[in-house]
Amino acid sequence: DLAKIRAARLQELQSSSSGNNSNSKDNAAQEAESRKSVIAQICTPEAVDRLGRIAMVKADRAQDLENRLIMLARTNQLRQRVTDEELVKLIGMVDESRKEKGGGEGEIVFQRRRAAIDDEDD
Repeated sequence: DLAKIRAARLQELQSSSSGNNSNSKDNAAQEAESRKSVIAQICTPEAVDRLGRIAMVKADRAQDLENRLIMLARTNQLRQRVTDEELVKLIGMVDESRKEKGGGEGEIVFQRRRAAIDDEDD
């Protein structure tokens, strides 16, 4: 009897944990869908297209831009739909703030050893 109870309880726990995983996946999918709908409402189709292209290359950067746009919309700082040109300006502002913080993302610096390359000693 005790073995049957343990087996039943184990099966119940396993089914509930797999149910939680599917619920979290459903919640993530629902959240992504709601984000897309909000972005589609506050941006012109050209700006949405640009965000999509950015997301293909750098998903974290696109999500950061989407978060900023959603925040601006929630605080009523957007008076009209965001155009492609306004999105480019926002991207420039984000890049400047990242450079000030020392992010340096996208910047490549080559440091070569002078002794190995220097031919003047020969």
